[in-house]
Amino acid sequence: MAAMGMVVRACAPPAAVGAAFAAPSTRDAAHVRRSPSRTARVLVLGGTGRVGGSTATALSKLRPDLSILVGGRNREKGESFASKLGERSEFVQVDTRNARMLEEALQGVDLVVHTAGPFQRSEECTVLQAAISTKTAYIDVCDDTDYSWRAKGFHEQAKSAGVPAITTAGIYPGVSNVMAAELVNAARSENYGEPERLRFFYYTAGSGGAGPTILATSFLLLGEDVIAYNKGEEIKLKPYSGALNIDFGKGVRKKNVYLLNLPEVKSAFKILGVPTVSARFGTAPFFWNWGMQAFANFLPVEFLRDKNKVQKLVKSVDPLVRAIDGIAGERVSMRVDLDCSNGRNTIGLFTHKKLSVSVGFATAAFALAVLEGNTQPGVWFPEEPEGIAVEARKLLLERASQGTSNFVMNKPSWMVETDPKEVGLGIYV
Repeated sequence: MAAMGMVVRACAPPAAVGAAFAAPSTRDAAHVRRSPSRTARVLVLGGTGRVGGSTATALSKLRPDLSILVGGRNREKGESFASKLGERSEFVQVDTRNARMLEEALQGVDLVVHTAGPFQRSEECTVLQAAISTKTAYIDVCDDTDYSWRAKGFHEQAKSAGVPAITTAGIYPGVSNVMAAELVNAARSENYGEPERLRFFYYTAGSGGAGPTILATSFLLLGEDVIAYNKGEEIKLKPYSGALNIDFGKGVRKKNVYLLNLPEVKSAFKILGVPTVSARFGTAPFFWNWGMQAFANFLPVEFLRDKNKVQKLVKSVDPLVRAIDGIAGERVSMRVDLDCSNGRNTIGLFTHKKLSVSVGFATAAFALAVLEGNTQPGVWFPEEPEGIAVEARKLLLERASQGTSNFVMNKPSWMVETDPKEVGLGIYV
């Protein structure tokens, strides 16, 4: 959660392509014509939360011409925040659990950005269904494997309705998926050998300043078996096990990371065709990792899978987390490693001082890609070329990486690590 010759895809009528950036429209099947002077309207659900608020703020900076609707349940908080975004913004009171209310809120909206998590244990894709019903383009910041594939199940409905939709379109998963796709494409096009192993490594200081939703997500993930792939075979592993000490480069250095069940593992395996895929996450201070391991090992699975109980747990520990966050900061780093059959290793690295800021630019980058016509009708994962056109990925990564302290792509690991090991004759490993 990037300049190039961007090709505008056929998500808008041919006559509207030239004006796609000035007046984005994504309703191809309905052939909705928009006046070039019309301002695109984006509804950010969960807009009063940390992730949604960050997304709305980033959108207002990247595209001041957009009309940004802040969707949420707290009118006082929402109206106060919308007023800070500028005169083009307003608050819309909406409950994501109410389908009729959602459809009413989506009338006249060009894109809905769903940030109202946590997505774990959610049985219905209410927002996506409302988007399809109203022919509104859609993205979400889902970080749950089951939910993302449930959303993918609406692919044909979205395609028939002419609705472009992307699931898992945040920072991780999201930007990390696009980084992985770029590494795999480069390996295949530049004859690095066949991609054999893809590993996602994530680090966030404290809660990343992203609020209770991140905490709830973390605890809920501890109640899930970790799905990984080894030489084409799906395997199940224990959550928060399999610790590795990974070098995230300057500003972060080496951190311990642990296995978690994250959706980019399954989508990368199926879509990018890499036979061995896994994802690990770690946090700081170090005792938070101990706490996560203790929760995974000693709390009953039934407790960790109960969203209501987890929400109560989050409420009780949130003050302590906020206090520690003030000391730990909220630095975020993502490292994506690709190993190829000829022994070559390449990585992508993304580091930002503030997760609460970077997640907004990452999500906003996906939102703009959809508005600019780079997503075809249907429900897609970020690494699919129909989700983000290959020609548009560089622009997306440029936008998403604004403010990063370290962002590199397609480099050997020794070029970015803080302490590479020389084995002789200038050869590093």
